[in-house]
Amino acid sequence: MRPARWRTRWRRFHARLSLRTRLVLSHVTVVLVAVGAMSGTRELMNGPAHDYLDPDAMGLWSGAAAAVVAAVVMSRFLVRPLDTVRAATHRLAEGRYDHVLDLPSEPGLAALVADVNTLAAALADTERRRARLVSEVAHEMKTPITILRGQIEGMADGIFAPDDAMFASLTDDLDRLRRLASDLSSLSRVEEGAFALHRKPSDVAALARATAERLRPQYDDQRVALTIAADTPAVASCDPDRIAQVLVNLLGNALAACDHDGHVSISVRSDAGTGPDAPPDVLVLVTDDGLGITAGDLNRIFSRFERLEHPGRPAPAGGSGIGLTIARGIARAHGGDVTASSPGPGNGATFTLRIPVVPM
Repeated sequence: MRPARWRTRWRRFHARLSLRTRLVLSHVTVVLVAVGAMSGTRELMNGPAHDYLDPDAMGLWSGAAAAVVAAVVMSRFLVRPLDTVRAATHRLAEGRYDHVLDLPSEPGLAALVADVNTLAAALADTERRRARLVSEVAHEMKTPITILRGQIEGMADGIFAPDDAMFASLTDDLDRLRRLASDLSSLSRVEEGAFALHRKPSDVAALARATAERLRPQYDDQRVALTIAADTPAVASCDPDRIAQVLVNLLGNALAACDHDGHVSISVRSDAGTGPDAPPDVLVLVTDDGLGITAGDLNRIFSRFERLEHPGRPAPAGGSGIGLTIARGIARAHGGDVTASSPGPGNGATFTLRIPVVPM
């Protein structure tokens, strides 16, 4: 039991040693081994049987040899975890992200290994998102292209008459492809942070009123009431075209979430800011009484190609699933954000656009 107890204590002591301490101890060990070898060799060489040998020279060479051997042995124990990390980084460079490293006992190396594992997980998630992006884009483009091909071949074979209705259908499918290409271009700029903003002092309240009135015919067609509460001017330095793009997306999503006889409201107000030294913000709130959002989906809906599925209700046709991703990217490029809140499924939702009055 006593040797086992000492081994346990040694492991605990060894685990508490930092890499710096281990390096210092290894240097001290090498020096002590070299000095011990030199002293022992000189003692052996001082006998009468070795009068023809120089004790100092032999001690020096034996100490150097012992130091080299000790350094090699100590370095193997110190470098082994680093070799493991280096091999892991090589696997990451080759695109293999599924290998998880065991954490060593040394705290500094454990933090490094934990960072490498985190990097591998992040790269694996990025690769999954990239593969999903390619699949989703191919799926989104496949449907209108297939319809266009069928309609064109039908007209060529005389099955469909080239009348106004057919040309209108072709135009709708082409518009869907154009919107998808535009959305993908905007998504690329969002993820690269390459938005070119043309800021100028703009009345966000007037912008909200104009955007809502532009979309009112769509609300009337679906018998959804639209209320506008944006009478007080709220001026912010922003790109009005980009902010209008965000508002169109939020109002369009709110309309899609509502049934007939539903209600959507858009309001604009000024806010004191999120901190004691923060500049004031302009808040635009779009609230609906539609489908609502679960707590677990409040952040997921801002991921690209995420479209919530509701039992008994299909996803809106023609949507690419990246509108909210683009909207949040535009808001954050302004130094603001887009957030969502909801009491739960069936109780509606509120989307809040925050724009700093002063550019960040």
